Amino acid sequence: MRKYFPTAVPGLCLILTLQTSLAQRGGADWLTAGFDAQRSNWVRNDAKISLETLSKPGFDLVWKVKLGGAPRQLNSITPPALLDFYISHRGFRTLGFFGTSSNRVAAVDTDLGRLEWEKQLAPPSAEAGSLTCPGGMTSAVSRPASLALPPVPTGARGGGRSAPKGAVGEPFKGAANLKPFPTSPPPPPPAPPKTGGPRVFSPFEPHPELVLSLASDGKLHSHYVSNGDEPSAALPFLPPNAHAMGLIVVNDVAYAATTNKCGGVENGIWAVDLKTAKVATWKTTNNIAGTVGAAFGPEGTVYVAAGNELVALSPAALEPRAIFKSDAGEFTSSPVIFEFQGKNLVAVRNSKGRIQVFDAATLKSPLAASDESAGEAGALASWQDPAGVRWLLAPFNNSIAAWKLSGKDGAMTIERAWTSRELVSPLPPILVNAVVFALSSGEHRPADLKVTASQRARRSTPAVLYALDAQTGKELWNSGKIITSFVHSGGLAAGGSRVYVGAYDGTQYAFGFPIEH
Repeated sequence: MRKYFPTAVPGLCLILTLQTSLAQRGGADWLTAGFDAQRSNWVRNDAKISLETLSKPGFDLVWKVKLGGAPRQLNSITPPALLDFYISHRGFRTLGFFGTSSNRVAAVDTDLGRLEWEKQLAPPSAEAGSLTCPGGMTSAVSRPASLALPPVPTGARGGGRSAPKGAVGEPFKGAANLKPFPTSPPPPPPAPPKTGGPRVFSPFEPHPELVLSLASDGKLHSHYVSNGDEPSAALPFLPPNAHAMGLIVVNDVAYAATTNKCGGVENGIWAVDLKTAKVATWKTTNNIAGTVGAAFGPEGTVYVAAGNELVALSPAALEPRAIFKSDAGEFTSSPVIFEFQGKNLVAVRNSKGRIQVFDAATLKSPLAASDESAGEAGALASWQDPAGVRWLLAPFNNSIAAWKLSGKDGAMTIERAWTSRELVSPLPPILVNAVVFALSSGEHRPADLKVTASQRARRSTPAVLYALDAQTGKELWNSGKIITSFVHSGGLAAGGSRVYVGAYDGTQYAFGFPIEH
């Protein structure tokens, strides 16, 4: 089974390294759960979605496709990984890659809403599962991500790329879009590589691109984005039947979190080195907090919340570097990493509903803490406005709240800026430029844990997607009655001026600005 490692694994690593360097040039693709390695849930510099465009008619349902089979407990479709620009023998493509609870991976042309390919990774589990251990594929698929903090846009309020000026330009100032005539000849093309030495690869030459998935049998699969085929045999990663979340690949290492001790698998963070196939594990007796697993600092440090501990782990080896133990209850969200005033900070929410912010370098006492709000967060979102103000957003019982981070070091504060309209069991929000997309999931979440999945499904109501002004919480748009089922684990994703919602009944919805074909 492992005979392929000496040759296939280094080849896979090279493909992933090249893919990462190319995919991250623009930083626009939703690559993994939470958008990026820092789990910011913030898409910067989208070309069409802005406060201005969402304030006008035009944003609507673009397509819907039935992808999932029968849901497992409440699980159906995972949020997608996206590839906004791909050139193949079939021409230009924009692709979304979706996992389903029945261990299938599907690729959809996100311009046309057309199924490109689908692959069955492992047989669907015969066991019924439970709400905490549903079985099947539980982690979203992922494309290789960069550890670098994505650049913060500096455009006008509302974000989006600056609209091009007219070719005529202002009077007496010449054409706005014409480049000046070069004053010196262009440099000569680079010399071809010398023969006889090691091959030097360029990220700009044609090469295979991959998307990765994790089936319920614990094997890590890599798929060509063009057809779903696998360049090598699936890599043993986790024990079977774990509840995995937050699959991500950075620097030729794949990571995932396991929680709820499903299938007898211990809770923790797992890493597999794609060059050596060596698996490392950090284990904990506590459940991993949140919905997207670990977050990553720009230098590679792995941050995870479990029980009342916030832990910093070394890359790949997963050796503890720092631990903060909270006396204010357990953590309820995955961490989010961001830069603020020259420092890398970590934010996470606890069971009292407070968002706490830490210096990522030390994880000592919180630098600041928000007010309290009821309900589990799952994940946070963070963005920075054009004035340089850092914002944090989180769901609680029946709304979305936004906080502003201000001050320095010991004098840092988090003040609530706005609270959204009432929502039914809201999921973690995402941002596109300065627009918040918040989902009223419609899921019935009773306090009585004995209520079964089927009973919850019957008592749930259809989901509604809302677009809000990220600085005021003002409602700009909503999806009305378009979505006909509730959402449990589908979550939200965005890219290429589209927002994606996966519903319990297996239907994937894409919202955006319709274009003619």
